[in-house]
Amino acid sequence: MLRILVFCLGFMLSVVANASNEPIPAIIAPLAEKSLLLDIVNINEKKLVAVGERGHILTSVNGVDWQQVSVPTQATLTSVFFIDNLVGWAVGHDATILKTTNGGNSWHLQHHQPELQKPLLDVVFKDKFHGIAVGAYGQLFRTIDGGKTWLSEFHEEFLTPDDKEYLDELKVTDEEAYFDETESILPHFNRVISDGRTTYLVGEIGLIAKSNDLGLTWQKLDEIYRGSFFDLSRTQEGNLLVVGLRGNAYRSLMNGTPWAASKTNTTALLNSIVLSDEGRVFVLGNNGVILESKDDGKSFTLKVQPDGKSLLAGVWFKGRIVAVSDVGIKNISMNTSGFNY
Repeated sequence: MLRILVFCLGFMLSVVANASNEPIPAIIAPLAEKSLLLDIVNINEKKLVAVGERGHILTSVNGVDWQQVSVPTQATLTSVFFIDNLVGWAVGHDATILKTTNGGNSWHLQHHQPELQKPLLDVVFKDKFHGIAVGAYGQLFRTIDGGKTWLSEFHEEFLTPDDKEYLDELKVTDEEAYFDETESILPHFNRVISDGRTTYLVGEIGLIAKSNDLGLTWQKLDEIYRGSFFDLSRTQEGNLLVVGLRGNAYRSLMNGTPWAASKTNTTALLNSIVLSDEGRVFVLGNNGVILESKDDGKSFTLKVQPDGKSLLAGVWFKGRIVAVSDVGIKNISMNTSGFNY
C-alpha cells in the first residue's frame, strides 16, 4: 500500500538527512512540483500550499504555477494547516513542526525530535494559540502558545482493557519498561479534524473518536470496521463521512452513531475527502481512484485516472480538484462524463 511505502521511504530519508540529529535545509529542486507530495491546503480560495518529501513546500495562487519556498528541514512533511490567510503549521517525520506567519512564504522550525523515529501525520488549531499535532503510535503534542512550546500527551482512553492492565502492572514492576511500552502501544493517529467546537480523530484499528476540548479528553465512537481510517469530513448536508482501507466508506446522520456503509465499488485505499462548492462529494484514493457522489455520500460512482497514480490528498479550488500524488501536483476538472487534466 502506498501509504505504508511513503511511511518507510520518509523514515529512511529522514534518517539519512538527520544522521547528526541536526536539521538540514531543504534543497530548492526544479522538479519539486513533480515529487512525492502528501498534503495540500486551500487558504480561503486565495492560495494553495502543498507539502511533501525532502521538506518540500510549494505555493500557488492559481493551482497551475507553483513556487518552492525555503524550508529549514529535509524531513518528509505529511500535513499542513492554516488558521487564517497568514498563519499556518506543517508537520512531518522526526516529530517536525514548522510555522509560517506570512502565508507560507517562509517557515521556521518549532519542534524537531528525530530520536523518536516516528512521524507526525496531522495538525490542527482552534485559534492562533491552541493546537495539537498527532501521529504514529498515538503521538499527540499540544501547544497553548502558538507553538513556542509543544508538550507530549499520552491518552490512556485509547488503550484496550488488556493493554491498560498490562501497563498498570508494568508501571509497578518495571518503570523503565513501562515508559518504553507507552511509546508504541497506542494505534496510529492518521487524521485530526476540526468541526466547529468538536474535534474528530481517525486512525488505525478502526479508530474514530471525538473531543469537545481539543483532545484533552476523547470519546471513542462505536467500532464499525477494524481497518484503518484516513479521513473524515462533514458533508454539505451536515452528515459525517469517513473513509479508509479497502474502499471502505461510512456515513452517519447522527454525528457518529449509527453508521451506514456506502457502496464504493472499489477495494483501493481511500485517502482524502474533497467537497465541491456545488454539492458533490469526491473521495481520492490509491491506483488513480476518484469516487464521486451526488447524494451526499450515500452512493458513489467510480472513476479511475488513466495513469493509475495514487491521489493522496486534495482540495476544491476554482471549480476543480487540485490533488497531490506520488508524482506531484494534479489538476483534475470533474464533469458529468469523467475528468480532464
